Amino acid sequence: MKKDNTYSIIIKPLVTEKGTHQSQALNAYSFEVATWANKTQIKQAVEHIYDVKVLEVRTSTRHGKPRRTRTNRMSATKHWKKAVVVLHEDHHIDLF
Repeated sequence: MKKDNTYSIIIKPLVTEKGTHQSQALNAYSFEVATWANKTQIKQAVEHIYDVKVLEVRTSTRHGKPRRTRTNRMSATKHWKKAVVVLHEDHHIDLF
């Protein structure tokens, strides 16, 4: 995996109440990832960036919601992909 490609897979960590609870109870962390990335690429990127051991990756595609604009036209928020990464019990990420 190329280095520049590694950093384009993980867009940002998702810090929410549910994510914080999962990080403490289940050692699982949520990330917004590139829509084209598969589970193997996500696992390799998280292991490379955060220097941790990943056990499992769960992904879900989140579709954009319809929204009304100021001119009373309809548009939509962006589609994005969410990944929940479960780490080995000896590892953790300090962001959360």
